[in-house]
Amino acid sequence: MTADALIYHPTVSHYLRFVATTVGRDKLLRTLQYFSRFYAWYLFRTNSPPRVIAPFEAIKKQFGLTRKALRLGKNVEHFKAAAVAMDDTKNRDEFLRYCAVGRQLGYAVYLTLDIATYVDAAGIWKLNSAKRLQKEAYRAWLVGLMFNTIAGMYTLWGLRQREQEIDKADGEGVVESKKLQRERASTNLQLISDLCDLTIPGSALGYANLDDGIVGLAGTVSSLIAVWGTWKKTA
Repeated sequence: MTADALIYHPTVSHYLRFVATTVGRDKLLRTLQYFSRFYAWYLFRTNSPPRVIAPFEAIKKQFGLTRKALRLGKNVEHFKAAAVAMDDTKNRDEFLRYCAVGRQLGYAVYLTLDIATYVDAAGIWKLNSAKRLQKEAYRAWLVGLMFNTIAGMYTLWGLRQREQEIDKADGEGVVESKKLQRERASTNLQLISDLCDLTIPGSALGYANLDDGIVGLAGTVSSLIAVWGTWKKTA
């Protein structure tokens, strides 16, 4: 009876739906990858022996490579999303529309270059320009993240303006106010995720002098936010 209750529990069914998605598996691997990056740094700083650090360095490297494989072909999705955003002139604020195009193109270029770096890292075809391509990939990712961060700040400003115009004494105004609060909470969460992610390409490109501890923690936080978002979508 206990086994049946566990196997048929709704949470187990939800988990299976979650891991059935490529995004769900990717975000779980990403969480483990960046936590391992942080923990390997922590162990190194506390003078732990190499044999203790090695498993976490391996997780960081191997899970990163696995995630590159999972992302193969995803660049097409972002190129299409950029085209759709550009054509969406009716239902989107003009500024947010251009931010969406910039974000999607940044991600698309990043993932396109990521294919080349995967081929090299996996030992399929060694490229002399692999390091340069990885830098350009990080630069494209940084651009995409910056567009999304700016869009998030602009959205928060817009929500604040709309909230000031609401008459909370009116029933419809109360409903609208609660709707705006949910939108603000969602936007804030995404903004935190983007700011955390900015540390990764920013550090890799030398724009910010951050150690693996900070980058690992920031990556873990943004990964957990993404896991939570994907978990809710598969409910």
